[in-house]
Amino acid sequence: MMKLKVKDQEIRLIKHLEEDYICITDIAKWKNPDANAVIANWIRNRNVLEYLGLWEKLYNPDFNPLEFEGFRKEAGLHAFTLSPQKWISATNAIGIICKSGRYGGTYANKDIAFHFANWISVEFELYISHEFQRLKAAEQTQLGWSLRRELSKINYHIHTDAIKQNLIPTTLTKQQMSMIYANEADVLNVALFGFTAKEWRDTHADLQGNVRDYATVNQLICLSNMESLNSVLIKEGLPQPERLQKLNQIAISQMTVLESIGENKLLK
Repeated sequence: MMKLKVKDQEIRLIKHLEEDYICITDIAKWKNPDANAVIANWIRNRNVLEYLGLWEKLYNPDFNPLEFEGFRKEAGLHAFTLSPQKWISATNAIGIICKSGRYGGTYANKDIAFHFANWISVEFELYISHEFQRLKAAEQTQLGWSLRRELSKINYHIHTDAIKQNLIPTTLTKQQMSMIYANEADVLNVALFGFTAKEWRDTHADLQGNVRDYATVNQLICLSNMESLNSVLIKEGLPQPERLQKLNQIAISQMTVLESIGENKLLK
């Protein structure tokens, strides 16, 4: 459950069928506390019905066009009434869904929700569109960071496997093995960040996690590359001081390139 804050009105968003659905009940409340009445007046409008029918024909292979034609012919008559529930059950529509319980309300695919917001107020629709785009941009940034973080974790396993196969004698205890792993991790930390994990913790006692949890996307990309490279250098038998020097040079070179490109371009 996500939320937009538009002109002091909280508007909920959910994922449905891998798409963003916006709560038009919340949008309607900006106009009138009786949200159901606002939605009912909207959906019985002939132009709205034609828009909903076209949307369903484009995106819903199971849409029932015969039932839709019946509604369309009645639209505009004084006695014609329609609710989202009736529309969904009769036409097998997917653009609008009704939920009960904690997150109850009427939700619509973002295309339809923006259309509804425009019917409510052009100004309000512009505010919602702006906030929605801001949320999507933030999501993409977070997604890119998470993907890089996961890639770094995968390469970390490649890195530790190289350490295990080439640097750890079979007679070492688990504690001694852990020290070697930590020591090699610090080779990467020093090469990229300029300090060890302990040095970072000592200067950031108020933060949870480790330095990698606070790294930028560019740093995580570079770190991922360095883990793969260090595993190769370990297998080639290069001493740690030589590996540290090479990795530091690589880190400087790659970060210079990555920073010149910019994180936003890398995430596209």
